[in-house]
Amino acid sequence: MDRDRDQEGRARSARPRDGLGRPLPYGAAGVARQPEGVARDPAETVREAQRLLDAGMPFHAHEVFEDAWKSGPGAERDLWQGLAQLAVGLTHAARGNATGGARLLRRGAGRIEEYGTRGPAAETYGIDVAGVARWARGLAGRVEADGAEVPAAAAEAPRLRPVKR
Repeated sequence: MDRDRDQEGRARSARPRDGLGRPLPYGAAGVARQPEGVARDPAETVREAQRLLDAGMPFHAHEVFEDAWKSGPGAERDLWQGLAQLAVGLTHAARGNATGGARLLRRGAGRIEEYGTRGPAAETYGIDVAGVARWARGLAGRVEADGAEVPAAAAEAPRLRPVKR
């Protein structure tokens, strides 16, 4: 069987995906994929990623963050990569991969914490770097606990910006 290809001829699975990015059988109803290579401003990136996280689609939120790290300034790469790692960590945890999920959650938390001390993420983009890092470390500990239930992605979605009261 020939491999699926995208418009540029690169190998790319055309199978539909579920909300956690798992491939489904051909012909199944899946979740629309995020378009790749979309250049959004930081506010749009955060807004779209939060929408996807809240909808229980952290795999798709990761793709939004990936676009930001690839198209944004190099000085912000760690912020967007760290947020992408957090989204993938939540994806793995929600798929039942506690070890991989916890590892990525901690790695992403470390990356955004480092950025928080070097950049204006909270002030410029309104991202609650400390709160998101606490969320990630807390979830990592919970998914690794003996007898831990697999977390529901939407229920565990982090708040990227503090809730205004």
